[in-house]
Amino acid sequence: MIRKATEGDVSLLQHVGRKTFYETFASANSEKDMVEYLANGFSESKILEELHDDESAFYLAYDGEIAMGYLKLNWGHAQTELSGESSALEIERIYVLQEFQGKQVGQALYAKAVEIAQQKRVQFIWLGVWEENSKAIRFYEKNGFVAFDKHIFRLGRDEQTDIMMKKML
Repeated sequence: MIRKATEGDVSLLQHVGRKTFYETFASANSEKDMVEYLANGFSESKILEELHDDESAFYLAYDGEIAMGYLKLNWGHAQTELSGESSALEIERIYVLQEFQGKQVGQALYAKAVEIAQQKRVQFIWLGVWEENSKAIRFYEKNGFVAFDKHIFRLGRDEQTDIMMKKML
């Protein structure tokens, strides 16, 4: 089951976000940069601000009562790049906890993103993915995304390159 997250889900979004980010990126980054990013990027105030933004939404994926991951979408001015681009929807995050990877959770969350994009009648979906995250890049390529640009993502003091990918609808 996938449901829209609410203000009551802040601590769950923090837990899933921090754990997934750490599981995915800790081995390739310094502990100091990870601690700083996890504290700031998933703070209660930041998540509450995002939940209250009319141009952002979180969706949680469940197996019974167990949260397996979440999706974060942005459109309009909430997009991290292409701000105000009305014909686009950004997938900012598809996070799936490690123990649920390979069980089609990411695919289900991606399908939810496409559903929302179609409801909003956008022309394309886009996202940024770290150039060294080959597993995620393969997932998006399999779903029809193509690279169209690059941008810098700051993790603590480290500047990393994200590949910007999009899929026309």
